[in-house]
Amino acid sequence: QVQLVESGGGLVQAGGSLRLSCAASGIIVSITDMAWHRQAPGKQRELVAQITRRGSTNYAASVKGRFTISTDNAKNQMNLQLTSLKPEDTAVYYCYANVDRGWSGNYDYWGQGTQVTVSS
Repeated sequence: QVQLVESGGGLVQAGGSLRLSCAASGIIVSITDMAWHRQAPGKQRELVAQITRRGSTNYAASVKGRFTISTDNAKNQMNLQLTSLKPEDTAVYYCYANVDRGWSGNYDYWGQGTQVTVSS
């Protein structure tokens, strides 16, 4: 089994910064790609940022230039630096990973989520 554990959420004022981390553990041959998604109350879950094992990144238009995704492949860890935060960034942020488990194939995993609240 594979576990994804997020950390780093919290309450911050508009214009502030936070750093989210996601640590993957378990039976992992390699991680193909990782991503952060978020879900605000009453809204659908949306992709925030994604990164492949080779380091290619993709960002939602609403966060481009403000958020930065990165990984430490040796530690199976992913980070998301959030800057210039806005109240509309308030949501539960979820870590996602597509994991190569070797002979059993690739599987998708999600973390439990971490709350980010931005006050105006």
